[in-house]
Amino acid sequence: MDNAYPRPQLRRSAWLSLNGPWRFRFDNSLEFRTPREIPDWPLTIQVPFAPESKRSGIGDTNFHRACWYEREFDLPGRHGQDARVLLHLGAVDWQARVWINDLKVIEHQGGHTPFSADIAFALVPGARQRITVWAEDDPHDLEKPRGKQDWRLEPHSIWYPRTTGIWQTVWLEFVGAHYIRNLSWTPNLERWEIAFDAEIAGDHPNDTQVAVRLNQGGQILADDTYQVIGGEVHRRIGLSDPGVDDFRNELLWSPERPILINADIKLLCKGKVVDEVTSYTALRSVSVQRERILLNGRPYPLHLVLDQGYWPDSLMTAPDDAALRRDVELVKAMGFNGVRKHQKIEDPRYLYWADMLGLVVFAEMPSAYRFTHRALNRLLREWIEVIERDISHPCILMWVPFNESWGVPDLPTLPAPRDAVQSLYHLTRSLDPTRLVIGNDGWESSATDVIGIHDYDSDPNHIRARYGPEVRLQEIIDRRWTGGRILTLDGHPHQGQPVLLSEFGGVAYLRPGDERYKQGWGYARHDDLEEYRRHTVALIEAVRSTAMFSGFCYTQFADTFQEANGLLFEDRTPKIPLEEIAQAVRGNHYVHP
Repeated sequence: MDNAYPRPQLRRSAWLSLNGPWRFRFDNSLEFRTPREIPDWPLTIQVPFAPESKRSGIGDTNFHRACWYEREFDLPGRHGQDARVLLHLGAVDWQARVWINDLKVIEHQGGHTPFSADIAFALVPGARQRITVWAEDDPHDLEKPRGKQDWRLEPHSIWYPRTTGIWQTVWLEFVGAHYIRNLSWTPNLERWEIAFDAEIAGDHPNDTQVAVRLNQGGQILADDTYQVIGGEVHRRIGLSDPGVDDFRNELLWSPERPILINADIKLLCKGKVVDEVTSYTALRSVSVQRERILLNGRPYPLHLVLDQGYWPDSLMTAPDDAALRRDVELVKAMGFNGVRKHQKIEDPRYLYWADMLGLVVFAEMPSAYRFTHRALNRLLREWIEVIERDISHPCILMWVPFNESWGVPDLPTLPAPRDAVQSLYHLTRSLDPTRLVIGNDGWESSATDVIGIHDYDSDPNHIRARYGPEVRLQEIIDRRWTGGRILTLDGHPHQGQPVLLSEFGGVAYLRPGDERYKQGWGYARHDDLEEYRRHTVALIEAVRSTAMFSGFCYTQFADTFQEANGLLFEDRTPKIPLEEIAQAVRGNHYVHP
């Protein structure tokens, strides 16, 4: 990855990326416990690319239990006695320990969420500093959230290559003794206000304050100063209500008009600025009404595409920030207004571009594949960290803790996994009551705000007949699905929730001569590009023409390893002209961006 700021909603000017070449070695027998025990470093890896990827410079897809990283770095400039140096690791899969100059500074479990430490105590004045990272990621462990990472040696079916160790940016930032550790934004359209919450680090003086200035398009919306009490600030920032809807809409965020509100935040101790950050937020609301999803109080049909978030040479890590932006732009150019990020917690830079360019995102927790106390504990802890990391991104419309009952087996008959789904639904709603939650997407719904249906029937006529105007919604709710699955569990009937066709399509096409030509698959497959085009367009148009759903999600955005059912090839080259896909997705409402 390049040097794009890794945490876009809390930015400082003084920071240093540690991406680039690191010394590296595998540790399959867990032989070494501290950096001093490492005898040599036989390999060099390009951080933040996983060792399984070609972009890492290693490209080793064998089973490896653990690995070590090390590099030196210099601290820029001079730092005073009260200076703090914060080390951040965007994501390390799955378990990590970190040393600075042989002093352990932090440990973390969870392969998709960030962690950080103040490392000032471990730094050696006037010397080069050394950072060492150990990462353990047992490839056979099915009790941890692993998403689409395969437990077999070679990717099979819908599972992909593993991602071991560091796969998001490692970086430093430089602060004083008192600094803004965390902040979050919560819009409220009914009250025309934005809640601001901040956590302040350090034993601050009694007169410590936080100054917040909000502006949009050069117009100051708020300029307030708040007292820090108990290391925290919790305030509702009231905005001037424009009154008339036409004026109100000028400030509301949507995929069609992604209006962001910029924020400048200063921390003051005894009137002196001791920390300064920039951020952004947006005004928008999400709700349901009479089986329809509302965005900003109005029905908003969701036209989504399922996105696995992989690249052929760099796996779960984007080649660079431009690639993340390009993916958002391609989704919009195909006429979709959102993505379902499938079994992956995406890099914050992707969410930034979705916020900036206008794209709705469904955030879905990567699944574990066993149901045990350990698996549930791991998933619960990491899911809370996911919500805390991403709660302020305007683009996120839906939280999805479970998919297709993965990791929660036999929901119709076993109470424990059923209780787990319901517990995570209610926990998610309590952590973030401003968004919608699909408790278990695909089938076997219980506690949920939206019912998701997965239907890979590839015949457009069947789709029209199954979901046509003469079919009552209750008939759909009551029928049995693939493998005898039921759509809602006993005791949890449909109670007016919106219904999404949250997976369909999956039509495959591979170029003749592609090395994956024989094993590449989809839920339907064509060897002729024109046949593929006609089939895909007809299927999307059939789903769009139904009035039963509040939206749909086509599978999928791009070919992903052996899954050749993308609208784009792995290199993001379109299989069908983008304008033609957009016409199928939006129909007569399509306007070229």
